Amino acid sequence: MTPDALGFLQQHLTQALASVPDEVRRLFHGRGRRWPGLEQITVDWLQGRVLVALFREPLPEQLAALERMLLELTRSQAWHISGAHALLVQQRYRPDSTTRWLLGDEEQGCQVREDGLAFRLDLGRNQNIGLFLDMRYGRRWVREQAAGRRVLNLFAYTCGFSVAAIAGGAEQVVNLDMARAALARGRENHRLNDHDLSRVSFLGHELFRSWGKVNRLGPYDLIIIDPPSFQKGSFALGKDYQKILRRLPELLSEQGQVLACVNDPATATSFLIEGMAQEAPELQFCQRLDNPPEFEDIDPEAGLKVLVFARH
Repeated sequence: MTPDALGFLQQHLTQALASVPDEVRRLFHGRGRRWPGLEQITVDWLQGRVLVALFREPLPEQLAALERMLLELTRSQAWHISGAHALLVQQRYRPDSTTRWLLGDEEQGCQVREDGLAFRLDLGRNQNIGLFLDMRYGRRWVREQAAGRRVLNLFAYTCGFSVAAIAGGAEQVVNLDMARAALARGRENHRLNDHDLSRVSFLGHELFRSWGKVNRLGPYDLIIIDPPSFQKGSFALGKDYQKILRRLPELLSEQGQVLACVNDPATATSFLIEGMAQEAPELQFCQRLDNPPEFEDIDPEAGLKVLVFARH
């Protein structure tokens, strides 16, 4: 982080804050590698809260310079126009992802909106806040496709896809994730939107030990696969994704669709297309969804990959 890079970041954020959206949004995506010297910084707008995340440890003098710049930003007209009232710096490179509040009263969490839907976020406690902002278009697509359909949401996390599906009129959604605390937050997200929880199931299980139960609740008209790249003891992208793909034909209804996702910079789109062709050849690749423009990357294959497949 050179002085010039920090000056550019200050200018970028000043312009972004002058016209912030009324919903949650990424303001700066350094990880797209479009701005030299800022590759390990992201900045998110959490409706009055500005969250700065550092993904690599800077030198002490660089961190001090960054924080001085951010505090100067809080005294700007753009900051006051935006209605911002809190500034957080999250050190994602630390094992506990320490979050420091540079401005504002500390909060355990907050409620935000995306596409008109409400979500509860965690602040300062976990590595992830509870909603992956780059998946906005994926959730929107699910909402548009969900009417009258039975949906299986694998690696559900806090059930963002489930909230979108029920909002879109899904008949039933089955959420599966081994993290029961995340599913509890998912249940809360549904309640925030006044959803009928009788149409939503929450399975706190490890997927590869739960195929029988998942099968019994099917078949499904839409299956969402959005796994982590690696989850110790339960999932490794390179060897476990194929195990899921080969199960899809028995889980899907006759007109079923699959939304398959990968967010590993080292894994290309071809991983999913070729994997599906090998493990479930009756499913045909239809399209790759765009990522939100604020997540532009100099290499599209390094960003989030969200692919649609359907029976043919």
